[in-house]
Amino acid sequence: MKKDFLISISTIFIVIFLIIFWITGTYNQLVQLNENIKTQWSQVENAYQRRSDLIPNLVNIVKGSSNFEKNTLNQVIESRAKATSININPDNLNQNQVSRFQKSQEGLNNSINRLLLIVENYPNLKSIQNFSELQNQLEGTENRINVERNKFNDKVNNFNTYRNKFPKIIISNFFSQFREKGYFKSKIGSEKAPIVDFDNS
Repeated sequence: MKKDFLISISTIFIVIFLIIFWITGTYNQLVQLNENIKTQWSQVENAYQRRSDLIPNLVNIVKGSSNFEKNTLNQVIESRAKATSININPDNLNQNQVSRFQKSQEGLNNSINRLLLIVENYPNLKSIQNFSELQNQLEGTENRINVERNKFNDKVNNFNTYRNKFPKIIISNFFSQFREKGYFKSKIGSEKAPIVDFDNS
């Protein structure tokens, strides 16, 4: 009788230990995947910030051209201000927050594209070396943004897939930082990268 009792107690302790071990392992893995997302988010922000930093120089060069459309320049400046005013908490990267950030950046991207299309009507601007250098930098920055966004989506996919599997989802739902993360989503018709090359006029 006593032996059976000891075996039962030992079994209970072993089961409890295994459960605690599993919970700890799951929690630590969630922490690691979550930190990977936050690190990649900072890379996304850096890429967008680089593009934002190029805009004042672009505006200044274009502004120097006589009779250039002031309304277009104002739209770029306003879009940049809106885009840079959006601050996203990396601990709360849900779909709503990521979409909000993406929408503000797309507004800026559209303004830049309109500006560069109008520049086509100003051949003297295209011949300025600084403009050509900025054009190349914008191309490189757009490519970097796409790369970093794709990496971010990969990290989010890894996290969401892991946290949504049963029974891990039980642990995930206990902690707010392990809620499902949001993705960058493509706009309809955005299969083609923005064109910023004006060599072929």
